[in-house]
This record gives sequence, C-alpha cells and structure tokens, in this order.
Amino acid sequence: MSESIDLQGYKGRARELLLSAGVRVGDEVRIIRDGIIYEGVLAPRVEYGGDEYIVIKLRSGYNIGIRVTSGDVKVEKLPARREVRYKPPTIPEAKADLPRIAILGTGGTIASRVDYRTGAVTPIFSADDLYGFTPELADIARIDVETIFNIFSEDMTPRHWSTIASKIGEYVESGVKGVVVTHGTDTMGYTAAALSFALRNLPVPVVLVGAQRSPDRPSSDAALNLLGAATAAAKAPFAEVVVAMHRGLSDDEIVFHRGTRVRKCHTSRRDAFKSVNGDPIAVYNSCEIRMLVEDYRRRGGIEGFKIEADFEDKVTLVKFYPGFDPSIIDWYVDRGYRGIIIEGTGLGHVSNRCIPSIKRAIDSGVFVGMTSQCIWGRVNMNVYRTGRELQAIGVVPLEDMLPETALVKLMWVLARASSMDEARSLMLTNIAGEISVRTSFRWYT
Repeated sequence: MSESIDLQGYKGRARELLLSAGVRVGDEVRIIRDGIIYEGVLAPRVEYGGDEYIVIKLRSGYNIGIRVTSGDVKVEKLPARREVRYKPPTIPEAKADLPRIAILGTGGTIASRVDYRTGAVTPIFSADDLYGFTPELADIARIDVETIFNIFSEDMTPRHWSTIASKIGEYVESGVKGVVVTHGTDTMGYTAAALSFALRNLPVPVVLVGAQRSPDRPSSDAALNLLGAATAAAKAPFAEVVVAMHRGLSDDEIVFHRGTRVRKCHTSRRDAFKSVNGDPIAVYNSCEIRMLVEDYRRRGGIEGFKIEADFEDKVTLVKFYPGFDPSIIDWYVDRGYRGIIIEGTGLGHVSNRCIPSIKRAIDSGVFVGMTSQCIWGRVNMNVYRTGRELQAIGVVPLEDMLPETALVKLMWVLARASSMDEARSLMLTNIAGEISVRTSFRWYT
C-alpha cells in the first residue's frame, strides 16, 4: 500500500510520530502518553479532522483518540498486525419449511457503516449484507434479497416511491408472505405514507425498517429492528404498510406504526418514531407479534390487489410562521404548482395578509389544504374568524392528517383526480387510516 493509504487521514505531529515508529493503519500499536499505556489497532483518521489525535481501536471494539500535541508521547509498533477492511458476511442457509418473504434494500443508516475518509456514515452494505449480519433471520423465513438502490433517505423522490411500490408488487404477486423495505429514517414516514396509498388492497404486510446507528457500531439498533420487521412480514396477521422501530431505549421491543400515522420525533434516540393521533398497531417481543389494536386490515388473497404508484410532483408543503411572506404562495402558483398543503398554527390558521395570495391560488385551480403545526390533535377552522374566512375562499381543512401525510396523499390524489371536486372528495376520504372520525386524548403522551 502507498504511504498515503497507510496513514490515511493523518497529518502534522500525529503523522510524524507514526512514521518515526514505522506504523501504518491496521498495525497493533502501543501509545504511551504521560505514563499511561494504550494498546490497540491504528485506525484511519477522518481526513476532514485536525492533526492533534491518533485514533486506535481497543480490544473492546471501541475507538479512542489520544492527543499527541501536548504531553510526553511515545508510539511503538507491536508484532501482530490486522488488516482493517470490510469482509462480507456469509449468508446463512435457508430452511425449506419456513414462509418466504422479501427484503428490499434502499439504503439509509441500516445499510451503512462509518467511512473513515470523512468520519461520516455512508451507504455501503447491500441487502445481502443485512441478511448476513443478522443470521437469526434464517430461523424466521426463507428470504429473497434484492437491493433496489442504496441512497440516504433525503435523496428519495416520488419517482423512488413508485419504483419501490412496483418492486413490492412483483414480490407480492410472486407469492411472498410479506415484504421488508430497509430505508433511511429521516424520510421513512413519507415513503410509508406513499406506499400506503400506492398499494391498494394489500394482502400481506409491508414493513419499512431503519436504524438510528449503523450496523458496524456496538450500540446499533439495526439487528433487532430487522428481526422484528422480518417476523412481522412472515407471521403478523395484519396486511398494512407499517414502520418498525424500537419502542423504547432498551433492546426488547419493536413497535409497528401505521404508515400514514408515523413521525420521526427525535433526531437520534432508538425510539425516535411515534404514532401520532393513533396507536401503534402491534409490538414485537421475545420473537412474537402481539396486536395492540383490533381495527386493522387482515391478511387475505391477492384478488383486488393493485398498484397505483403515480405521484404529482407539482405539490408543496408550506409552513406558516410569524412574518411569513405571502409572495411565497404566489411563487408556487406562478410556477404551475397544482397543490399546496399549508402547515398552519393551532387549529389551522395563517395571518390575514396571506388570504389574498391563497385566494389567487384557489382561483387559479390550485388545491389548498390546511393542516396543523401541532403534533397531536386536529384542525378546526370553525372556531375563529380567520379559519372561517379561509374556508369561505376554498381552503380544505384536513382533519387530523399529519402534514407530511397530507402532502404525499395530495401528490397521489392529483395524479388521478379529474377535477378539484374529486380531489377534495378523495382528500377527505379515509383511504389508509390517515383520518380519524374522532381524535382521542389518550394518544397524547
């Protein structure tokens, strides 16, 4: 290997010490700093980082950084040497008597590992790798594995949703008992909503699953999430699109959120996902699925199953805030947008200054729907004057739909509605559990 690869990311004082000791990445090293001894494998450094530290992987599996720009520091090379490189795992042998499911890979943290060039998590694992890293899957089902694409979820578009839906359709029609889709967590709620509308009369579970920490980290939640998702795909009695993630901080339960009712509510916790204005439909514990609700779609035959995976791109989600410039709405109208979902305050409000621009949008044939910035509860535009004025010009209150679900639903509706009246009717019709007749306060936790 070249010297640049041997000491990848190291520079300055740290690089000088390593070169003088004849050490390269992957070598067993002993670093003595102010009389304290550290031993481990020299790890690559983040190229975007500074030059103050040498990083080693301890035998415990954890990495530590040792500051070398101050104090008395000595570096020694130890006899043994291990290559630091990724080795694909072995895929376990399938058991013929188990149900058949599919795992479809799309990317995200669950299909990533740390890139020592940048220090960031980067997509690299395939769906095959996920199967290999979780050999317990072989005791759950016979698994068809396919990587559709390997991207972070912020790069998802409606075209990706359509591709995922079509691929799921192929496997459902081939007779699988369920489908697991590995996905990045940041926009997993959007994809779950899109699939909930696109997969009509679904006969089997479709389970989206992600991870908050990549599989190569000791604290990863990926394995348990995947085991729960696969068990649901193979054995759960429901036939809906759901998101499977940790219920709490401990590695004991995975909860299944309805695809139109789920939101990522925390940036990094294992239990980041919550069901909003509704209960999770099931939980995984001790290798078993337990239903939490009675109102769910049951497994059934493939008769009536169809894919309606077209989405209108010219739809947007606008968040109102104090000082909001109404010309933002005009901008979308002038560029030919067909739908606007407004995330209003409280019960569904915006300032009076916005009303002329909203009226212009509606008069131009743009569907305008109102949701709330509040996480729980429903819009009620009959309480205050502003809400009544907005309804009078044609704004449609969207009950207790999540703003992101309303956005995705409007994309789906406008791809098939022949008129604004039909679009309004479809938006106010509960198609995939996105609207509740009544909102109960017991969901507010």
